[in-house]
Amino acid sequence: MNVQVQSIHFDADQKLIAFIQEKLGKLTLFHDRIMNAEVFLKIDKDTSNRENKVAELRLTVPGRDLFSQRRSKTFEEAVDQATEALRRQMERTKAVLLRKAS
Repeated sequence: MNVQVQSIHFDADQKLIAFIQEKLGKLTLFHDRIMNAEVFLKIDKDTSNRENKVAELRLTVPGRDLFSQRRSKTFEEAVDQATEALRRQMERTKAVLLRKAS
């Protein structure tokens, strides 16, 4: 799986990028044909709200794209929540495909 991490208006450190690659790598346990992963990291300008770190994840799998966006206090927490949402999407997609095949 090809993972592209883009941090918008800041530079992400290698520790954060390694964390993201590890989390996305675990998704291959649920879908073995993930071709590409794009991650966009942003910091919202809203200073009154502490949850201003945004992680957007897009996975390219055969037949469709899966997308998740989460906002949290840290990028690690936002990425963790977004990967969990993608895992649930993959499970639903597989369940639908299995029903159609039956």
